[in-house]
Amino acid sequence: MDAESLTRSVRDFLAESPDAAVIENGVTLFDLSTSRYSISSERGKCLLHFWSTERNIVRRVVDTESKRDVLRLSVIRLGQARPVKLDICRGCDRRSPSAKKSARSVYQARLERALARRFPDFKLLHFSTTMDLERSFGPIYTRGLLRKGQTAFAVLGVNEQETQASIDGSLTCGMLWLDVCRQTCSSRMVVEGLKLFVPAGHSSLVRERIALLDHNAAKWQLHQFDEREDSIVEVDCSDRGNIATHLVHCPDESATKERFRQSITRISQLIPEAEVAVLSSAEIAFRLFGLEFARARIAHDPDSYRSTTEIVFGPGREEHILTDTNSTAFLNLIQQVAQVRHSTGPRDHPLFRLHPERWLESLVIHDVTALDERLDASCVYSQVPAFSAADRAMIDVLTTTLQGRLAVLELKADEDLHLPLQGLDYWSRVQWHHARGEFHHFGYFPGRELSPERPLLFFVAPALHVHPSTDTLLHYLSPAIDWTLVGIDERWREGVRPVFFKRPESLHACASGR
Repeated sequence: MDAESLTRSVRDFLAESPDAAVIENGVTLFDLSTSRYSISSERGKCLLHFWSTERNIVRRVVDTESKRDVLRLSVIRLGQARPVKLDICRGCDRRSPSAKKSARSVYQARLERALARRFPDFKLLHFSTTMDLERSFGPIYTRGLLRKGQTAFAVLGVNEQETQASIDGSLTCGMLWLDVCRQTCSSRMVVEGLKLFVPAGHSSLVRERIALLDHNAAKWQLHQFDEREDSIVEVDCSDRGNIATHLVHCPDESATKERFRQSITRISQLIPEAEVAVLSSAEIAFRLFGLEFARARIAHDPDSYRSTTEIVFGPGREEHILTDTNSTAFLNLIQQVAQVRHSTGPRDHPLFRLHPERWLESLVIHDVTALDERLDASCVYSQVPAFSAADRAMIDVLTTTLQGRLAVLELKADEDLHLPLQGLDYWSRVQWHHARGEFHHFGYFPGRELSPERPLLFFVAPALHVHPSTDTLLHYLSPAIDWTLVGIDERWREGVRPVFFKRPESLHACASGR
């Protein structure tokens, strides 16, 4: 393959792998969710550059091989002649299928043995890790029942070799398993609740989530299982402890945009439809329907020791500093983004498919009242950099009602089993900061009097892409949470139009009518 073909192959794979890992000689060097890269085909060579706060590498790509979710590159290090292998892997779990199966089988045996000792009065029933796609159960979790007389508990456990995201997602699957057990065993026993088992030291997010469930609907018990010691310790979920969340100061948008006025003017002349997002007082992003294609930021000139402004460009995590030598590539990118990133663009193009949730977010921000007329369109924040959760660190949209009540909007463009509990994460953090009066202190909602009521929570997804298990999960949320599920028209890129609403009262009415 020539340099241009290699560059195109690597660029296309990276563009659609925002959370990929870069592995060389068995060592994970970069997590692309927090790292940057650039790729070029200068002087007939394909050069790939990765960097993060921890390391910086440059490799010359001489060949590629794609296999499932892995792009294997033959690369040459600078100063060396012999190529080595560098893998770019989608997903976080690098184990082979046989290694995963073995670990899960061993874990099931250990968990059953520990349960028999810890709960000697209970009988262990139906323990399994078999796949059940119809009910959204995969082989990651061990599922079973603990029965004592006419009462029982659903049991679900996850081993310490699984990813943190899988551990954090265990409560979602545990709630679904509880519901299945109640349906299938209703004539023989009463399934009182769920006993959830997670690895020691990995229970903080699950504990926060359990605290916000309906404790009248089920008994929720969280346990830490130490596989080495075969020991089980119950976690107190009534004490949420100190939530791992913090707010950053809201930047002054007017002052920041004035600071970058020349950069904004330059980009606006090339692509007038571009959105300008203030990331901090020292950095802004340029986006088209949620796709970030350039940034302007404050940089330090090494020659004069003075601050200067620079523009970097590239889709996704790709980044090039704009110079005279690559200005043509910059103009080509902008032209391509403008041609592709619109509602009738080519759906098979990578730039059309990238970041669908950000696209949806950009439309919601433009007119949040399209989702609910109670919401105030005059003060809307997106991607607030304050919230720590299982797999993301930003809340999608934060706004208020016209009466000043905070509203959290969790958006999904595709079917996602974890939508309810991910929204719950962000709601809980907003409530945490709101109860302490921190939003005004950190510069959010200036001049607005915020209602002391708990925030509203909106789940937003295309109507045909709401996961079938969503209603079941929403049924178990605490009645203290005022939530609304908004199903929008599948053609949302042409405009956000709700086609149905679900609220707690309607869901409970349907449940009581069964």
